[in-house]
Amino acid sequence: MSHGGKGEPLVVLLHGLGANRLVWQRMIGMADKHWPGRWIAPDLRGHGRSLCEGPYGYAMHAADIAELIRDEPGGNVTLAGHSFGGVVAAMTGTGWFGPRVKDIAAFGVKIVWTAEEEAKAHELAQRPTRIFATRAEAVDRFLKSSGLFGLVDPASDAAASGITGSEGDWRVAMDPRCYGAVGPALDKLLRLTASPLRLAAGENDPMVSLDQMRAIDPAARTFAGAAHNAHWETPELVWDFIACRK
Repeated sequence: MSHGGKGEPLVVLLHGLGANRLVWQRMIGMADKHWPGRWIAPDLRGHGRSLCEGPYGYAMHAADIAELIRDEPGGNVTLAGHSFGGVVAAMTGTGWFGPRVKDIAAFGVKIVWTAEEEAKAHELAQRPTRIFATRAEAVDRFLKSSGLFGLVDPASDAAASGITGSEGDWRVAMDPRCYGAVGPALDKLLRLTASPLRLAAGENDPMVSLDQMRAIDPAARTFAGAAHNAHWETPELVWDFIACRK
């Protein structure tokens, strides 16, 4: 888990499916400089260097985050989540797992899933972990599966954080069973949160439209020039959204 700052309030940064805490790397400097309290960025269960043990449903992830913030004053916690992490944030915000949070900033959440998309995700969840002969092959697979290909330098620490293993036995640092968590009816799940929910996405994000978001959050917005991984593409805009600066 990455962390920084001191005091209150706390902002928790939750990455998307297939990624890990280092996808927030381009925003950490802003958090250190502008956030008035602390920030933490954990690896979700089954990702990065976190516990690789199911179940991997939204509720299990929410329970993990609830445990992480259990001793924090509820009025001083903001959950910020990208894509899958945004759903985990919303589920945590229901209060069903104990702690309550001040607000939730979720962006890039895929709200509508077709039957074909859900079936494909569940099929991926059944595949065995793929072994790669070289480190470069594993990095390439991580960047593609996380949507970061073409954005993150394959030689960077962020790329290295997405793989594990040794020569001849490299693999992506994600349990493929995590794919089994995705599915339809996320509009209903997002509405269950008891905390104020703000939605946003890159203006070119192919996974969600402004109309879909505004059916849940009438004030939903888009980030100019960004696609799905807006926190890497336009980190300043995403930070302003999380911190309610604009």
